[in-house]
Amino acid sequence: MALRFAVQADTEAECARGLAELCDRLGLRPAMMPRLLTDDRWMARAVPGKPKAPAEDRGLEDAS
Repeated sequence: MALRFAVQADTEAECARGLAELCDRLGLRPAMMPRLLTDDRWMARAVPGKPKAPAEDRGLEDAS
């Protein structure tokens, strides 16, 4: 089961503040930056854990 934490807000600034607070207080990382949804509300998401390293830092070989 994957855990996701969401922020819903009336404005982009309010949503960004809520996302920052989730990340700062709970040690989460952003998974979706504030986005205006079709029903005129703002949403952002965060997930547990550290950001994944870029592919070249994870020891993956280039396919070419």
